[in-house]
Amino acid sequence: MNESTPSNIHEYSVSELAGALKRTVEDSYAHVRVRGELGRVTIARSGHVYMDLKDERAVISSIAWKGVAGRLNFTPEEGLEVVAEGRLSTYPGRSQYQLIIEKLEPAGAGALMALLEERRKKFQAEGLFDEDRKKPLPFMPRVIGVITSPTGAVIRDILHRLRDRFPCHVLLWPVLVQGDQAAAQVSAAIDGFNTLQKGQGTVPRPDLLIVARGGGSIEDLWPFNEEIVVRAAARSSIPLISAIGHETDWSLLDYVADRRAPTPTGAAEIAVPVRSELALAVQDLGVRLGGALSRFVARKSTELRAAARGLPRGEALLGPHAQRFDYAAGRLDRSLQQNLAIRIDRLSALGARLRPQTLGRDIDTNARRLADLGARAQTAIKRGLDERQRQLTGVGKLLNSLSYQGVLERGFALVHDKNGQVVRRKADTRAGQMVDIQFSDGHVPAVLDGTPPPAVKPARRKRAKETPSGQGDLF
Repeated sequence: MNESTPSNIHEYSVSELAGALKRTVEDSYAHVRVRGELGRVTIARSGHVYMDLKDERAVISSIAWKGVAGRLNFTPEEGLEVVAEGRLSTYPGRSQYQLIIEKLEPAGAGALMALLEERRKKFQAEGLFDEDRKKPLPFMPRVIGVITSPTGAVIRDILHRLRDRFPCHVLLWPVLVQGDQAAAQVSAAIDGFNTLQKGQGTVPRPDLLIVARGGGSIEDLWPFNEEIVVRAAARSSIPLISAIGHETDWSLLDYVADRRAPTPTGAAEIAVPVRSELALAVQDLGVRLGGALSRFVARKSTELRAAARGLPRGEALLGPHAQRFDYAAGRLDRSLQQNLAIRIDRLSALGARLRPQTLGRDIDTNARRLADLGARAQTAIKRGLDERQRQLTGVGKLLNSLSYQGVLERGFALVHDKNGQVVRRKADTRAGQMVDIQFSDGHVPAVLDGTPPPAVKPARRKRAKETPSGQGDLF
């Protein structure tokens, strides 16, 4: 065809052709159900999940919007076989077709069991299931924290069994136990109980935790196989009992918990002892203790009597010592008498050696010295008394000069009110006030009338007589 020959074929723009393809694909594949294996799985910050759905010969890019991803009851992982439902569409920006997923579920129990086994091996390799990590349960917990649904029969069974065995304080943390939000709520409850501090706040810290749920399918119990629940139980500092499903149901939480209970009711039986049995045991121990004490006392009494028979009598033990004491006492009396006689002889000999003349002279000398000292002491005492008398006289004169009595003697008076207080200022007086005026020779009662005293004219000074002129004044 010649290039200049016009064509009747419609020309599309790139956007028009991409849009036409998008409409064609979406109209033809508005609802599809695809089975395959998950390849690359990417969870965006927006919450959308991008994944590859593949088999041995082809790959389809797939996307689950945030709302759909939030409703999934499991976490998509690479290698998991799934069944996806949705619609086929295109992404014109990359000339790529993709599956818009509206529902995603594992491709049967076999796939979930394979994923469960893979996770179990992973956590076991990390040591989360080791026996040395498991904490002992308290024998008699005061507070028990229960993590379960508040509306199911599980919490009622647990409370009923605890009340029958050993009533205690129970804290319920209500959570969902099924669905896509259950795992996050259970892990948050475990962490929340662990953040409580003993003796702080109004909510007490539990001594033991129970995570419980009734029976169900593997899909129903899947939240307790999620990684966030397993790791929350592993880092819990409070001992934890797992009671998920029936006795034949196992979850990864059962492996990491400090103790697994076959049923929620069994968890309550593990958590607390039977109070009546404890009372009987204590009573039995008390009886045994009383019998043991009686037998012990009887045995020791027998041993004491046997030992007493082997001991010698008191007279035999004390007789020799008493005899030695009597001998020593007799010897002591004789020794004292002999010593006293020796001292008397020595004193007599010393007295005979003294001469009366010398003794008389010494007595006279000492008497004269004593008389001289007495005279000197008497003189010193008299001088001291005279000096103290002069000082006392001077102090008395000073006291009289400073006393207000001396001021009264000079013509002044002292005014007291009816309470005996000294009136010092005119402002403290009023008309009709009763006062007491003290003079040097007595007191005079008076009433103030408030009239000011008459003014006293100063005395006129007498003029000196004029002296005759020509004659001087002597002064």
